[in-house]
Amino acid sequence: MMDTATLKGIIPPMVTPLNAEGKIDLESTKKLVEHLIAGKVKGIFILGTTGESASLSLRARLYFIEEVLKMTDGRISVLVGITDSSMEASILLAEHAKKHGAIAVVSAPPFYYTLGQAELTNYYTTLADRSPLPVFLYNMPSNTKIHFEQATVVSLSKHPNIIGLKDSSGNTKYFQKLLFEFRDQPEFLLFVGPEELLAETVMMGGAGGVCGGANLFPELYCNLYAAAEKNDRDRILELQTIVMEISNNIYTVGKYESSYLKGLKASLEILGLCRNRMAFPLQSFEEREFTIVQERLERIKTMVDRTLSLKN
Repeated sequence: MMDTATLKGIIPPMVTPLNAEGKIDLESTKKLVEHLIAGKVKGIFILGTTGESASLSLRARLYFIEEVLKMTDGRISVLVGITDSSMEASILLAEHAKKHGAIAVVSAPPFYYTLGQAELTNYYTTLADRSPLPVFLYNMPSNTKIHFEQATVVSLSKHPNIIGLKDSSGNTKYFQKLLFEFRDQPEFLLFVGPEELLAETVMMGGAGGVCGGANLFPELYCNLYAAAEKNDRDRILELQTIVMEISNNIYTVGKYESSYLKGLKASLEILGLCRNRMAFPLQSFEEREFTIVQERLERIKTMVDRTLSLKN
């Protein structure tokens, strides 16, 4: 059985770099993978929400899995998103991930039909039975319109092939209840999605964060995780301030539900890591919004560089 403790820490939900034609950009993917590994993250999670997986064809997802795992070449753990409305597509993705060296898969509920909790339990029991890799549950109710109730998570945790949950609900009360429920089962990993909540959830026993901003500044989030583990409140406050600057200034440009993703990809182009190209139907920021992000990011990068250099 997998030693889940090896995954505790920061596991960025890596963006999917695209070229001008909207195809997978391998050169930028390699650059981003190396950037994350150099930033000392614990693992990489591909094909999640930040990876725009719902907008990518099955063929593109299979190709991306294979190429990323070639690039990482066993140097870091890779988790693969297999969320799909089709069970067979999810299993195909899981098998492909296993074949090429991933260590686990991550699955949000199948979208479109609203499953009840009993149906959700049945779905994940079947998925875990068939998956060749350990499964993380992915609670993303804002996108799937389905929420894992606490009792459902407890029930599914008993399956030997379900090893944890990533919660992107932003509901701190819910997450705290899960932490309390699993306080004597540290092997069942509870990760938080919203990076604004990383420090407080780690101090309460959470396994770490799947933080989108770690695509930009992986060391920032790794340092915040380490400070939270040590309960170093002065350092937490220092680093959390920058995380909130990113959240308030990069993820909020424009009046879009997708501003987080648009701001993140624009920032990655500014840092020279990948193009400002979204997967259709999302549209990238245009010049006015891009300029706003650029001005704000320059100030934030100065803060990051100064704050991280103080440690060294």
